[in-house]
Amino acid sequence: MDTLVERKSIVGGMSAPHRHDSGHKHVAGSADYIDDMVEPAGTLHAYLGLSTIAHGDIVAMDLDAVRSAPDVVGVLTSDDIPGEGDISPSHKDDEPVFAAHKVTFSGQPLFVVIGETRDAARRAARLAKVTYRELPPALDVAAARNAGGKLVTPGLTLERGDVASSLADSPRRVSGSITIGGQEHFYLEGQIALAIPGEDHDMIVHSSAQHPDEVQRMVARVLGVPAHAVTVMVRRMGGGFGGKESQSNLFACVVAIAARTFKRAVKLRPDRDDDIKMTGKRHDFVVDYDVGFDEAGRIEAVDAVFAARCGHSADLSRGVTDRALTHSDNAYFYPAVRVRSLPLRTNTVSNTAFRGYGGPQGMLACERWIEDIAYTLGKDPLEIRKANFYGETERNVTPYHQTISDNILGRLVGELEASADYARRRAEILAFNEKSPILKRGIALIPLKFGISFTMLALNQAGALVHVYRDGSVYLNHGGTEMGQGLHTKIAQVVADVFQIDLDHVKVSATSTDKVPNASSTAASSGSDLNGMAAENAAQQIRDRLIAFAAEKYGVAPGTVLFEPNAVVVGDKRFSWAQFAEQAYLGRVQLSAAGFYKTPGISWNRDAGKGHPFLYFAYGASCSEVTVDTLTGEYMVDRVDILHDVGRSLNPAIDIGQIEGGFIQGMGWLTTEELWWDAKGQLRTHAPSTYKIPVVSDVPKVFNVSLAEWSENHAPTIGRSKAVGEPPFMLALSVFEALGMAAASVAGYRIAPRMDAPATPERVLMTIERLKRADLGA
Repeated sequence: MDTLVERKSIVGGMSAPHRHDSGHKHVAGSADYIDDMVEPAGTLHAYLGLSTIAHGDIVAMDLDAVRSAPDVVGVLTSDDIPGEGDISPSHKDDEPVFAAHKVTFSGQPLFVVIGETRDAARRAARLAKVTYRELPPALDVAAARNAGGKLVTPGLTLERGDVASSLADSPRRVSGSITIGGQEHFYLEGQIALAIPGEDHDMIVHSSAQHPDEVQRMVARVLGVPAHAVTVMVRRMGGGFGGKESQSNLFACVVAIAARTFKRAVKLRPDRDDDIKMTGKRHDFVVDYDVGFDEAGRIEAVDAVFAARCGHSADLSRGVTDRALTHSDNAYFYPAVRVRSLPLRTNTVSNTAFRGYGGPQGMLACERWIEDIAYTLGKDPLEIRKANFYGETERNVTPYHQTISDNILGRLVGELEASADYARRRAEILAFNEKSPILKRGIALIPLKFGISFTMLALNQAGALVHVYRDGSVYLNHGGTEMGQGLHTKIAQVVADVFQIDLDHVKVSATSTDKVPNASSTAASSGSDLNGMAAENAAQQIRDRLIAFAAEKYGVAPGTVLFEPNAVVVGDKRFSWAQFAEQAYLGRVQLSAAGFYKTPGISWNRDAGKGHPFLYFAYGASCSEVTVDTLTGEYMVDRVDILHDVGRSLNPAIDIGQIEGGFIQGMGWLTTEELWWDAKGQLRTHAPSTYKIPVVSDVPKVFNVSLAEWSENHAPTIGRSKAVGEPPFMLALSVFEALGMAAASVAGYRIAPRMDAPATPERVLMTIERLKRADLGA
């Protein structure tokens, strides 16, 4: 990494390993987040009052003590919302700002206290006296099914071929179930919003949000004003991971309502505990499957049902559960397939987007039946994986009927298998496990295929605004948001590349709805793809005008106007970039442009479960080795090797950082991070003391990450690059499967481990003890 960062390009263009534009500020603590902003004079502070039960009717809500508490300015409930009271991003009348008559999850907002200080509002919120008539809650997938299986949104079915006949005719068959746990986003900067009222009902909202356009629409909705009256600004987020795609709506809307009511700026920042209680998580799933295969382990048919705990409202569950199905094939071809989703309504917080957006759950399920096949046949799981890989010219149609035309799985996996020395190491591990009674080791190599594009067609568009000033400095604004992933740096590199100028000439401003309207969420790994193309379009418009101006002014052919590093050559004349910008201004050239891009060649018919929803696929492979203590279930991740496909990298330094971070976050989901609700529906893992995210000691002792530098995106993306935000997350599946191998060794690998996720030490130990008993029984 140091070598990459130290190499310096002459100009700030694409493919150069420039540092993150705010990286040094993050290290020094000088990067400004919303809570660091200087508050306007007279700023008030808000705090939410939350329900204490999971399901029931509100009989009475006595807020007198709250109102009379010291330094309290007022209390607002659902009766005080000037516009509509629903902020659902997908279904009307599905997600109230404040519960008015019925509580549907523990931690649901009931009211907001407005105080002169945050401490005063926070203390007063605890004084409410709420009387409930409790109703039985449905807290998980099993309970929701038992209660009738009510859905928050219609499910999806993907089907191809004659599944029933293919299953019946398969020489071998395996069926089972896997429970896949959820995950808390645990962004370092919690949810926060600051609203500043203006004249004519105008409202400026600073929001830690991945989707400023949606926040703008929701704030306008609750205030009962048109969108042009609301400006939402996002300079940066301290992490998002999907948790600030729709979940930021609540906090922005609450402060906007309060700012309108009291005609003063209002800020809301919940405690970490309350933040975790009231915001959605990664969806947890229960997947039931039936798979037919032949003696070589080649799959002939798959029939699976993906039931998800979605929570009390729809939120983004439709898209998440859809994507789980579109990734239930991972890298594998199914001749006959039927996969169905059940997005179940439960009395828990509404689950939402999380890095991978359902893809990780779909892939983990399909890797489960791959492992089942391998253990049934007594083969190396990698052999089964390779036997089922998509082909390049045949066996290349997905369950949603898209033909794969960019398959590089064979080469990618082959290269990692060789560089990681997989075969030798696996043989050594088998020999070690035979002689070691307590410590057991495991190794797994898994492939990755991840589709890139929003399945909602309208979201596949982006805008950008570029200004060139007289001194040659460049101002850039685009619709994407910066949450630490380096998006601003990459988009600035795109603009610098068009003009052939140093990166420090380009300034990226805060994302703002009054500069680039109707922007899509920064999600689905599409930030660089969409906003990079829009920014390039804007910069290219200006460049074309500059060429035409120079050709006319100096009487040369347009083709002889050349952009060189920090200079423009016109015939036999050479000008610095700043000199040329000044000339263009004096020549009355328009030095501002709005760019636009929409993704070509994609389509999706959800009702039919068919289409071409992804512009391209990102590929990768990871090999992980672990050591497990069979007496305690504790384990270490000893070594990880990754080879990942980012096409022609826009910024190798940032891309490698994203791969490393994504992998560790995925490893946390599959190993240490466990959400737990008690029988009353109270979330008990709502703080760092009870919810364990990975720490530095969890990082593999040997961690080798490489880019497939020979890869180049066949699709017309910015610089022929590929998305990198989400795909690396799924590479952590190799850790989970390696733990499974170590556990399976106690029964001589004769029984599939079938461990649920997350593989906490407790669950690993329980799996080991179950396998020992099963082996003795056999």
